[in-house]
Amino acid sequence: MATPKIEEFTNEEIFLADIAKALSHPARIKIMKLLSEMNACVCGEIVNLLPLAQATVSQHLKELKRVELIQGDIDGPKVCYCVNVNTLQKITKDFQNYFNNLNKGEKISCKPKMK
Repeated sequence: MATPKIEEFTNEEIFLADIAKALSHPARIKIMKLLSEMNACVCGEIVNLLPLAQATVSQHLKELKRVELIQGDIDGPKVCYCVNVNTLQKITKDFQNYFNNLNKGEKISCKPKMK
């Protein structure tokens, strides 16, 4: 059985992959969009805005919070969530740098073979 060689990757590569993984579900994309549009901490309303069960929404929130895309504050029996602006700014910059580096210089273009 192959073992992952995580030490072969830079911290930046690991970080970007982790963020991409956290955003890889449409419900999480929607949650981020909702929180940014509301521009405030949101408690129970998130569940009402998604076609998912409370437990499922909680798991998606947990994953977004794990990578610090959102932050939550306990307000009595509820947890209120909002976008973590600092993390959002960092990943915006890091992904922009990543894609800019992919586009540097002349690249050989792979063209589909003609039939």
